[in-house]
Amino acid sequence: MMLIPRAPTCPNIGIPGRKCGTIILTAEELNCCRDAVLMQFCANKLDKKDFFGKSDPFLVFYRSNEDGSFTICHKTEVVKNTLNPVWQAFKISVRALCNGDYDRTIKVEVYDWDRDGSHDFIGEFTTSYRELSRGQSQFNVYEVVNPKKKGKKKKYTNSGTVTLLSFLVETEVSFLDYIKGGTQINFTVAIDFTASNGNPAQPTSLHYMNPYQLNAYGMALKAVGEIVQDYDSDKMFPALGFGAKLPPDGRISHEFALNGNPQNPYCDGIEGVMEAYYRSLKSVQLYGPTNFAPVINHVARYASSVKDGSQYFVLLIVTDGVISDMAQTKESIVNASKLPMSIIIVGVGPAEFDAMVELDGDDVRVSSRGKYAERDIVQFVPFRDYIDRSGNHILSMARLAKDVLAEIPEQFLSYMRARGIKPSPAPPPYTPPTHVLQTQI
Repeated sequence: MMLIPRAPTCPNIGIPGRKCGTIILTAEELNCCRDAVLMQFCANKLDKKDFFGKSDPFLVFYRSNEDGSFTICHKTEVVKNTLNPVWQAFKISVRALCNGDYDRTIKVEVYDWDRDGSHDFIGEFTTSYRELSRGQSQFNVYEVVNPKKKGKKKKYTNSGTVTLLSFLVETEVSFLDYIKGGTQINFTVAIDFTASNGNPAQPTSLHYMNPYQLNAYGMALKAVGEIVQDYDSDKMFPALGFGAKLPPDGRISHEFALNGNPQNPYCDGIEGVMEAYYRSLKSVQLYGPTNFAPVINHVARYASSVKDGSQYFVLLIVTDGVISDMAQTKESIVNASKLPMSIIIVGVGPAEFDAMVELDGDDVRVSSRGKYAERDIVQFVPFRDYIDRSGNHILSMARLAKDVLAEIPEQFLSYMRARGIKPSPAPPPYTPPTHVLQTQI
């Protein structure tokens, strides 16, 4: 283990003439351990701290640092009005608990919760990962000791006991573990062809066909597509449009193939998608309304047929943000949240994207008819945040890439974890055959 020296303390500059405390930065090289542990504790006969009740106990876990100091790594919930609490099981990474050092000291403090934040100290004990790993046994019943009480009272023994009820180790797997094991990521692109985007012949249109530079949709497609295509093994993308009147009869479609072939809507790479997009602009009539549900349901049909973890589907919707079928879209998202799929929505143009933010579900989980989405599967990104004031150049491809894909790995893992699907072993690295030269004498 490499030791990294403690950084000097830095005064916290605030109100002139007053001391505002100090900030101390310490660093330690992280161990490569990827295990997590699920633990549950209970306590018995804790000290009574509340005048009108018993106690409201909670536990605080500390990891010891290389310099002997301690850092909080977990707090349990508060169990109200009891001296014999049973806390909920919790999961913590072994790196956070002890940085993979099984013999490193873990300190646990027991407090009585107070509303004003001045929690009363009940007592403490120390253990280690190695001791905890023995599981429920006589070795994992700990006396909770209050050092001040022990120093003052000769007959003092303890302030109660804390018992480990369960200890289960899990190896945390990553998004890349599944990709290495052969899981295929399938991307589908859906483009908004509604009239709210403006006439493609006019420079003010988001679909304006400028011979000299990409329009807003073209920029978003190229920028985001070049990011996501690296995760798609065959780089063949189904590309759909919605909200247009199609030739020859003017039929309104909310789910049409950009390449004109509904039986085979695949385009070769993002360049193929761009070509099909521009061809469609010349042949279809922008119309409406803006319905997301049909393209979401299109991808969901494919995702529902492959639930074994071998494939995962990502739908990229590029839109100007004026949505017409909010209720149906929410229902489609709630249904799709049970499937191996995610949705990225890229908003182009100056519109308010309140509806897109609602669909994103970061703050409030999407619901429909009283049913909530099983997991968050939508990521919304306003494209205007990544282009300069002229609207012609992308300011930061790296930041765009990060934000577009930020939630996909965790959404992917949430599906796999919920279904208990483990990654397949990665195939052995390819070694070219060695050719033995045979010579005749």
